[in-house]
Amino acid sequence: MKYNTDHLPDCHAPGVPESNNARLARLKARRKLWLDVHLYLGLSAGFILAIVGLTGSILVFYQEMQEVVNPELALVSAPPEGVAAYRSLDEIIAAADSVRPEGSRIKNVYYPRHQEAAFKLLYYVQAPGQSDHGDGYYIFVDPYTAHAQGMQLWHPKGRYWGRPLVSFIMQLHWCLLLGKNGGVIVGILAVLSIISVLTGLIVWWPLTGKFRQALTFKQHAGAVRFNFDLHKTVGFYSTIVLLAVLFSGVYFNLPAQVNTLVELFSPLERPNAWTGIDEADYRSTVRHDGKPLDYAQIEDSVHRHYPLGKLWKLNAPQHEQDVYKIWKKDVSEISPFIGYRELIVDQYSGEILKVYDSGSGSAGDILLDWQWPMHSGHAFGWPGRILVLLSGLACPVLFGTGVIRWLQKRKAKSHRGPLSKLRQGDKMLRR
Repeated sequence: MKYNTDHLPDCHAPGVPESNNARLARLKARRKLWLDVHLYLGLSAGFILAIVGLTGSILVFYQEMQEVVNPELALVSAPPEGVAAYRSLDEIIAAADSVRPEGSRIKNVYYPRHQEAAFKLLYYVQAPGQSDHGDGYYIFVDPYTAHAQGMQLWHPKGRYWGRPLVSFIMQLHWCLLLGKNGGVIVGILAVLSIISVLTGLIVWWPLTGKFRQALTFKQHAGAVRFNFDLHKTVGFYSTIVLLAVLFSGVYFNLPAQVNTLVELFSPLERPNAWTGIDEADYRSTVRHDGKPLDYAQIEDSVHRHYPLGKLWKLNAPQHEQDVYKIWKKDVSEISPFIGYRELIVDQYSGEILKVYDSGSGSAGDILLDWQWPMHSGHAFGWPGRILVLLSGLACPVLFGTGVIRWLQKRKAKSHRGPLSKLRQGDKMLRR
């Protein structure tokens, strides 16, 4: 909530040309309308935005958090460089299978993000006849010894309590612990927050041209003025990043609606850049013996056809005709910012059935490719992550200072008599 309608000059003040008086009066009336929109949006959506922003700031470093909170699971002792290499993926999965929960099967493999990180394998419990997944568990395996380091309940079925800290924060950020309906609510509130940010920028704009005053703190100011300056400066300097993060948040929670909007301007090759290629559109050709290739053979096929980049994630087939979906990141030949490659692989032959390179689709695909890297800040490395962190922290600051400013104005209006300290502060803002 970035507002101040009182710093416009008095339309009847000496020295103000009469031709400007009417214009300034119109602008002031228009600004009052935008101020009301900004105020009520901030009061209605600001608290939830503050929660989502704060949790989003924390999640910028969710991978590091997992390693800090559970180092005995997520970290390993790397041998001296060149002494040992990773064990084969078949050995890694065999180690995880040896400790997996009864009735579970592997869904995803997350490759170590650095030399001292463990493999992270996601298993879901699925009872016979169950229409969807049950509890989800992460199993951590040392890549150098193929030793299972432990297991962690990550996705408890139908409940949010009892989760690890990072998983809990993720769910609070995505859906406020309200499931899919909560995700829709957060998406709608993100749309309202975009409008709030834009109206705040309109209200902030110094019509008298005093940009320096609008961009800085007043020295030796009192508490009232400091709160006002904190609100307007934090709001202005976080606007660009906030708009990008909010839009990507809308996309993740309301992908179909955003796709409809984007397709007005550009066709889309993929229905959802977040989930990627829909593997349900592809089928593996079952061999006569019904035996699929080993995991290591699938990896070899991917590396042989596309040697650049690092393996990041593997989605394992769940049924005999399903395919592998594999991601490689840091593919420099594609882009230094969001260079990733997504592949669909036949589980029996290792044939590459479909490839999608980031930035290779339509203009709409490229726009949506950028949403996760922008939302997480990973597109620009550490500077990008820090900017996203600060934009998330800006949300509770803007809500808090906006509410304080609103209460100050209400208190000032309730006074009848001599100017209060707040009125004196507002008078100074008009100078």
